[in-house]
Amino acid sequence: MPRVQLPAVTPKRKAWNKGGIIGQKRPLLPKQVWAIRARLELANNLRILALFNVAIDSKLRGCDLVRLSVDDLVKEHRVQERVSVIQSKTKRPVQFELTENTRETVLAWVKSPGMWACSFMFSSRFHNRPHISTRQYGRLVHDWVTSIGLEPSGYGTPSLRRTKAAEIYRKTGNLRAVQLLLGHTKVDSTVRYLGVELEDALSIAEKIDL
Repeated sequence: MPRVQLPAVTPKRKAWNKGGIIGQKRPLLPKQVWAIRARLELANNLRILALFNVAIDSKLRGCDLVRLSVDDLVKEHRVQERVSVIQSKTKRPVQFELTENTRETVLAWVKSPGMWACSFMFSSRFHNRPHISTRQYGRLVHDWVTSIGLEPSGYGTPSLRRTKAAEIYRKTGNLRAVQLLLGHTKVDSTVRYLGVELEDALSIAEKIDL
């Protein structure tokens, strides 16, 4: 009986993104921000609470957030309401505001025993690193969103950068203001970053009556 040669079957590889959400990371909604903040306050971890609050207010990229020094935020034992830092990506300055709640958290953290002799705001627990890494920050974000029941693949460190910017745009429609706050050199970058669509632009235009 002749042997039948069957076609070779190549095993299917599991899709790298199976079960995950790909694309731009979502910003947090205000109720989600407060849900995470409430959990961090209950945990009484000043370092992590300060990191979360500063991340929301500053709208900084993760690489710039983790490198913030105490001197960037605190002058003469007082937390600044407005802060200016040089962005590592663009080498250009960007300004941001710190709300009263964030300033109180930062001051409490800076005065705590855990900050003794530390020059960076978010020092690393590892002796060979002066501050937390962006990877550590990413793991924290994963834990935060998971703790309130969100799908972690849809969120990441850019989510915290986008959160306040998206809310400002939603309430004002002012792309130029958001551009300045994010430190973008071109408004086109802000449009892409926020995912602004034609429908959004038309909705804003409809509210303007000349």
